Amino acid sequence: MRIARIAGMAALVWLAVTPAVADDANFCSVPAYLLHTEAVLSNVAEAFKTRSPIRVLVVGSRSSVLSGPDGAASSYPARFEAALRSKLPGIEISVTTDLHPKETAADVAGKIEKIVAERKPTLVVWQTGTVDAMRSIDPDDFRAALDTGLAAVQKADADVILMNLQYSPRMETVLAATNYNDTLRVVAQEHGAPLFDRFSIMRAWSEAGDFDLFAQAHSIGVAARVHDCLGRALSKLVIEAAHINPAELGVR
Repeated sequence: MRIARIAGMAALVWLAVTPAVADDANFCSVPAYLLHTEAVLSNVAEAFKTRSPIRVLVVGSRSSVLSGPDGAASSYPARFEAALRSKLPGIEISVTTDLHPKETAADVAGKIEKIVAERKPTLVVWQTGTVDAMRSIDPDDFRAALDTGLAAVQKADADVILMNLQYSPRMETVLAATNYNDTLRVVAQEHGAPLFDRFSIMRAWSEAGDFDLFAQAHSIGVAARVHDCLGRALSKLVIEAAHINPAELGVR
């Protein structure tokens, strides 16, 4: 019952946000330090240099999608694709998803080699940690699963970004998110992979008043705005980690 209750909260966090000042030019901006990384997306950089297609695969969970008829188009993978296309004009960009709801990092790590071999992405965005936190998976086992999965992706010569848990003040009372977020950070550093710190980014938006994550009102439209903000932020991390010069492209 506890896992089901937490899962419901995770699914509803996108529906329980209220925008602050929607027309503010700084709305859902991200502190620069949260998008800075020393890791390099070498395959993305090479694809940009040669103007080759950039194929991104999001390996995620239920929080990667929105419900409703426009859910797929409004979800952060689609908004991420739109942002990348805007920033990299003239380059073929595709972002597809491979979703694994209710699966732990170990579950996904056991099949990610096959997934990557079949899809042949330039870049994998692996969103993980929520199910492990819900099930209180041992952090050492979680870390071992991350090591296995990242090694498989990198062996297949694909870049990889790790994405951590989403932030919700309500979920903080029932999930020990810190242990899993810390593990994700350490493993990302050890493998030379960027970490998209979704947790800290969403917390920054909450603290700035961009979204009221304590709100009770449910709005699919506002959830779509959160996903749009995440997609645009993720595109900025890719540009940063691929060392693409904005001045060269006129990146917006």
